[in-house]
Amino acid sequence: MSHHRETPGDSRSDRHRREESQHLAELGPEAMYEAAVRLCTVGEGPPGASAARTGARIAETLADTRSRDCAMFAADLVSRLLSAGGMSPGEGDRLLRSVAAKLVRAQHLRDIEPLFAELPDGVPGPAVELRACLLGELALTGSGGGRRSLEAYADRLRELGHPLARLPRTRLDIEHRFAVRVRGLGSVKTAQQLRSRFPEAPSTDRGRVAGRGASDARDNGRANAAARPFRAGGWAREPEARFFTLPSPLSPGDFGISFIKELPLRCLAGEGSRRGSALACVTTPDDVLKELFSASYLGGVNGQGQGGAYARLYAWESLYALMGLPAGVPLLEAVRRAADHRWLRFMAFTDWFHHDTSDLAFAVLDPTRTRIAVLAATDTDAHRDALGQREVVLARRGRRQHPSR
Repeated sequence: MSHHRETPGDSRSDRHRREESQHLAELGPEAMYEAAVRLCTVGEGPPGASAARTGARIAETLADTRSRDCAMFAADLVSRLLSAGGMSPGEGDRLLRSVAAKLVRAQHLRDIEPLFAELPDGVPGPAVELRACLLGELALTGSGGGRRSLEAYADRLRELGHPLARLPRTRLDIEHRFAVRVRGLGSVKTAQQLRSRFPEAPSTDRGRVAGRGASDARDNGRANAAARPFRAGGWAREPEARFFTLPSPLSPGDFGISFIKELPLRCLAGEGSRRGSALACVTTPDDVLKELFSASYLGGVNGQGQGGAYARLYAWESLYALMGLPAGVPLLEAVRRAADHRWLRFMAFTDWFHHDTSDLAFAVLDPTRTRIAVLAATDTDAHRDALGQREVVLARRGRRQHPSR
């Protein structure tokens, strides 16, 4: 989900890409594949950045073209491009995940299945990683069940300890909102939208007093796991993930915005200095999991989507961190435990939040009622904002130089 403002020089590169795309469209799949192979193998050493980008676009085009040959060509090109070393790790990950998603979306399962004919000897390598992503994408679509080659490959990945292999081969009921868009239900941006979708949590004096007694319980590893969907998706601001403990259990009825406002959170600094009052609403684990998935699946305004397989993994890792669960807890057991937690979605009108593209903030109370987790994230088009500020500065300079205008 990237939006880029045109800058000097863009028009020339855009024109070149259009001409290149038109030329590629005139070639058949086999000719496209052969052209990309030549780009990967010309000269000694890795291909240049331009050749690698062209090869990547060919791989994505082939993945999006329905035929068994195109599926095989696309998978082979990904392995060649990443093995040749012409792409950065980030570009390589994006290509792998993009091609996997396109293959699952465009190809018949019978044309993907031959890619799993041989079992891997080990996890490292783009060929194995591509197939792991394919299995992850197929799980989200509910496809591939009962196919022996796919099941055998998934079992082997599990034996080898691949991170995606810990996820179930089918979508769980709690994941039913992944990648689902409902007209009129976009991101929540106003207090009115929040109140219209979720029941507001009461604000109590007892909650305010309890919040003042909360102690910071820093855990960097847990915080990194909680924030990963937003970092991976390239959201504009570093997320805030914090954990607190209470000396005595908090009544669920006192877990509201009055409690949250007493916590020493960066995202709430200066609350009350801007127009609008902070509020918190009761939500559910599936809402939180869906937002965590979307954060890296769609990517930030100036970030990159991570594909369904890894977006799913990052969402679950974040949810586990919010609940304080060890990685070894089975997912269905995590779902059961999530029902015993209290989940809030809150909104605050502070300078920390950008209040334009996406703002998210969650607070979680554990079953003992003595441990709280908070996760907040905000995104904006920073490039656009920077340009807007520059235009304002230039306009002011112009007025000073020409006061009569």
